Amino acid sequence: MTPFGRKLRELRKARGTTMKEMAAALRVTPAYLSALEHGKRGRPSWRLVQAIVGYFNIIWDEAEELERLARLSHPRVVIDTSGLAPEATEAANRLAEEIGNMSPAEIARLLSILDARKRRRAK
Repeated sequence: MTPFGRKLRELRKARGTTMKEMAAALRVTPAYLSALEHGKRGRPSWRLVQAIVGYFNIIWDEAEELERLARLSHPRVVIDTSGLAPEATEAANRLAEEIGNMSPAEIARLLSILDARKRRRAK
């Protein structure tokens, strides 16, 4: 499941909407929505994200968060390390090898490092 898929499921369940009802309203198939929720499809298009925002009547921060999650939810990531230090290539490859075996706590620590870096750059 992707971050976007998890959020989509949470929204749908919180509002008591079935996948079939939502799919009909968005003019997609229930199978497609299911694949999005389970991370079996790539990130949704901007247009679909906007349709979902409208469907759930989401505004401001929550809409921006849904858009952010959509951008971060491609289940097959490619990292281009050409031109970077050899250590960057090693890090990307080792992460690709190990991520499936990492605990939630280990992944949370990695995300914490990235979040802290982003906060420092924003200052």
